Amino acid sequence: MRRMAMFLFCLLLAAPLVAQDKENRRIEESGIVLQEILNIPDSIPQELLDRAECVIVVPSVKKFAIGFGGSYGRGVMVCRGGPEFTGEWGAPAMFALEGGSFGLQLGGQATDFVFLVMNNRGAESLLKSKTRLGADASAAAGPKGRTASANTDAFMRAEVLSYSRNRGLFAGVSLEGSTLRPDNSASKEVYGRKVSAKEIVLEGIVAPTAAAQKLILLLRNASPKNLSS
Repeated sequence: MRRMAMFLFCLLLAAPLVAQDKENRRIEESGIVLQEILNIPDSIPQELLDRAECVIVVPSVKKFAIGFGGSYGRGVMVCRGGPEFTGEWGAPAMFALEGGSFGLQLGGQATDFVFLVMNNRGAESLLKSKTRLGADASAAAGPKGRTASANTDAFMRAEVLSYSRNRGLFAGVSLEGSTLRPDNSASKEVYGRKVSAKEIVLEGIVAPTAAAQKLILLLRNASPKNLSS
């Protein structure tokens, strides 16, 4: 009986560490995905990356079939520091992607998504609560190609630009109707205490974990300054 009690006690102690390790692996995977995407020759235009306030990476989104079907994925949101998003890239907040409108585009395969958040309004909307793309925040399929023109009205007006990578193919993709939301329970696992996405990004109350260092360094090297102004 005592052995069983001790075993259950050890499980209770280990559970938070297991959950934290799972979320840290998600952060590391997000960094790997973004690195691979930025290394693609026909990738995200540098001009757009340099204007982005935040980047959201959601690796390995998979289709599921419940009712009419849908998709769900979990990843990270990394933003430039400061109230105007003009500082260095900071600690990641955990995020979730949900929706049914892009299920057919997944083709039964895991798909990686990258979102560029292009202005303060889009960033602040995402940090507050669940945001429906195309309704709560204007969204568009992002152009690709290092020299692609980013000055068209659609891209200049969009608050969120979205990209996908599936079966080795990379493209801008429309995700209107799907939602992005802070995954505060996952952020709690990462940082060891209850903390909101807004507190992580805007107030900088937590330091990046070791798992996030590669992702942050990647963004700092790829786009060291916000050139949106």
